[in-house]
Amino acid sequence: MISILNSQTAKTTILKRVPPGDEAVPDSVLDRIEQTFGERITPDEAVTRILRDIRTGGDSALHSWTGKLDGKSPQNFRVSKRSLDAALHSISEEERAALELAAARIEAFYKKQPLTSWITQEMGGVLGQLIRPIQRVGLYIPGGTAPLPSSVLMSAVPAKVAGVKEIVMAVPPQRGTGEIAPIILAAAALVGVEEVYAMGGAQAIGALAYGTESIRPVDKIFGPGNLFVTLAKKQVFGVVGIDGLAGPTETVVIADDSANPAWVASDLLAQAEHDVLASAILLTPSKQLAESVQVEVGRQMETLPRADIVAQSLATRSGIVITADLDEALSLSNAYGPEHLCLSVKDPWLWSEKVTAAGGIFMGEYSFEVLGDYIAGPSHVMPTGGTARFASPLNVWDFVHIISLVGLNDAVGRELSKPAAVIARSEGLEAHARSADRRGN
Repeated sequence: MISILNSQTAKTTILKRVPPGDEAVPDSVLDRIEQTFGERITPDEAVTRILRDIRTGGDSALHSWTGKLDGKSPQNFRVSKRSLDAALHSISEEERAALELAAARIEAFYKKQPLTSWITQEMGGVLGQLIRPIQRVGLYIPGGTAPLPSSVLMSAVPAKVAGVKEIVMAVPPQRGTGEIAPIILAAAALVGVEEVYAMGGAQAIGALAYGTESIRPVDKIFGPGNLFVTLAKKQVFGVVGIDGLAGPTETVVIADDSANPAWVASDLLAQAEHDVLASAILLTPSKQLAESVQVEVGRQMETLPRADIVAQSLATRSGIVITADLDEALSLSNAYGPEHLCLSVKDPWLWSEKVTAAGGIFMGEYSFEVLGDYIAGPSHVMPTGGTARFASPLNVWDFVHIISLVGLNDAVGRELSKPAAVIARSEGLEAHARSADRRGN
């Protein structure tokens, strides 16, 4: 059952952010680490050991850790082109059509995002910025408790639009089989990703970052994952770029008395079924709506296949919060910085002007968050854990880098040498100053 809370209680419970690294680690996770490593070490220490082994042991270490952690290691990590094509032909026509439509909408959306190099001659010569795609990127596609072909599309299509030449995908094999779910391979084949590896966890992040005998390292790693994947990305940052550190997924719904209780409940349940750590939160000034949604959540979840996961999410990370008014609801949401913010109110456009922190805003009850997960257009890879206060959803700019261009003419170069030397000497850098002096004389 989902609880109804007042705003003060919510601030100290479901709306309270915990700094990264301060989260309590469940005993079940620590028990598994102890079984694997023979001692009770922290997840961060476990990841350090795995990454060290991958860095020094290459493919051998990758096979060893995959076998220990996933139950079986594939003979070859790379998925063959034949297997990718076979997977694409194995899915139903309905599934293929849906994936093709989603891919087309994602591509059309990101083609609207400008990627323009520019040059100016207004500052004494040529100055500018050159936009260049990152050459080789790694996409981590979580396996978790469900295969996610949508994550393939939402990551690979923006990379393609940005002009990335080499897209590498790492996907955890299904436990016990060592194989990737066919629907994920089909999505990869559909968007033209041909370098796919059956590997997951911290060991996959290590292989992407450091490379092995059979896997060339990438320049930047993208994608969410479990605790160990997140810790691994944090540790390899600097060797490679990363898109960010993803936490559990989250949705905030702000609703007034015009909202449909059954629809609001279904949106909360759709979020809660992702993971036991997912957060599904309703903020509303309407006590009647809150109570109706609470009843609907209880009724609808009874028939859900993932009801056990939903129940845990609703009990620990989710809730219904009664606010004084919609202004307080927006204030609470902005402080929380949700990944997804759904405005199920009479005039969502009016209230959207007051949003200062959210990964994505879903305007009205027909622009519901599930459409954003699959087919609306923008990537569903969005900032979590409150990072929406300063971070952005995945976009084509994440797949490029900027190179500054300096081509001043001789006269301006001489003219700027003297003030450059002055600044250099103020910093105590005499060699810098003398380099400038030689041009200025």
